[in-house]
Amino acid sequence: MTAYDERASLGGPPARAKPGAGGELTATAERVHRSVEEVIEGKPEVVRLALTVLLAEGHLLIEDVPGVGKTMLAKALARSIDCSVRRIQFTPDLLPSDITGVSIFDQQQRDFEFKPGAIFSQIVIGDEINRASPKTQSALLESMEERQVTMDGHTYELPEPFMVVATQNPVEMEGTYPLPEAQRDRFMARVSIGYPSPAAELEMLDVHGGASPLDDLQPVAHAHEIVKLIDTVRTVHAADTVRRYTVDLVSATRSHPELRLGASPRATLHLLRAAKAAAALQGREYTLPDDVQALAVPVLAHRLLPTAQAQLNRRTAEQIVLEILQRVPVPDPSAPPWRTPGRRAPGVRGL
Repeated sequence: MTAYDERASLGGPPARAKPGAGGELTATAERVHRSVEEVIEGKPEVVRLALTVLLAEGHLLIEDVPGVGKTMLAKALARSIDCSVRRIQFTPDLLPSDITGVSIFDQQQRDFEFKPGAIFSQIVIGDEINRASPKTQSALLESMEERQVTMDGHTYELPEPFMVVATQNPVEMEGTYPLPEAQRDRFMARVSIGYPSPAAELEMLDVHGGASPLDDLQPVAHAHEIVKLIDTVRTVHAADTVRRYTVDLVSATRSHPELRLGASPRATLHLLRAAKAAAALQGREYTLPDDVQALAVPVLAHRLLPTAQAQLNRRTAEQIVLEILQRVPVPDPSAPPWRTPGRRAPGVRGL
């Protein structure tokens, strides 16, 4: 229970799922969470964020140094769901048509036939996305935002659910291209896995020493169950005060003296959607400012560009977002209730 749950007069603890369909949704979310944690040792907050982005209909960018399990996290999430999965290894010679598809002339039919590319999957794993040229990276723009591909005047819809899980190495490393601003803005959140603790790394030697745990990982949820979870997250209530707080946080990035590029209106939408998903995973049918605060750094930081002076002062975008969180006033917990009377719980309890 968050601090706002304790302070606000909401008439008791958060509503829990009722038996029936709600219980099925609860079990689905918990199964996926446990399945991914079997592979990713000692990083429950990273697994939670990945599941939050999935339920919020977003895309996830995993950035870290090589060898810490970026691709392993993406594969574990994909294999835990019974849906179509494609992996794209981004290289400097990768072409946009390798991602979106290509039209080939059929001599028998005397017409062009569209051959779908790797993007036509429900979960797309983009490995080392910043090793491809900007031209190839731009092939993902329409797919990630509009969930469709336009080729030769024809529009092809992508399947549901649709999520891109991309990994990238830091731009200081050799052979990498910086992601364009338009590309970064389409990722709902960015996460860094980091090095494991000594205890988790020792356990990894026992679990991963003989064989990869991915080999034994079986799907624990179907694609249609994930679609139901996504529909449930859409019904989570966001009070006017929470929506206004979200707008205030994003607006503060646009006027901050240490930022030459603030967050976009798309970032505002992504932040609120992620907060709704986080609230649903905690068993609430309403969002709180706590949900927005907890997701502000992973949702906003990768979209911001610090000024040259801020970079000289070794100020990171994450530090600036944390400063904005301290500066922007938080809504009064004694304000009107965050949830509306009579709304039912979304059917997902805390993980």
